[in-house]
Amino acid sequence: MWIDYLAGTETEAAGRLVEILDRGYEVGLTGVVYQEVVQGVSSQREFEWMSEYLGSQTFYHPRDPIGNYLEAARTYSNYLRAGITTRSAVDCFIARVAVEHGVALLYDDRDFEKMAGVVPDLILA
Repeated sequence: MWIDYLAGTETEAAGRLVEILDRGYEVGLTGVVYQEVVQGVSSQREFEWMSEYLGSQTFYHPRDPIGNYLEAARTYSNYLRAGITTRSAVDCFIARVAVEHGVALLYDDRDFEKMAGVVPDLILA
């Protein structure tokens, strides 16, 4: 979503981000999202620009790191027991950070839609 937004690629998630920004709502990201976006750039110049731009945004960190990882593991485990396969344990971590902070999760990954059925406090944007 961040990559599409910054590249000017029109996707549903990038459009939701534009709408959120236009309305003046605060947006932020987790450290792992920062890493995923920055590590995927194609040049050193783009790496520098992306890391500086995203580094200036609000970051949401786990309030209780051990508890967050435990709840992310529980979410992943609940997924498996419910017969749902997630492609990334990291997504469980991202969802738990959003829940901890009581913020809506803007996403471009269908796993979050499935996760919302297993994580009742997860708010999707």
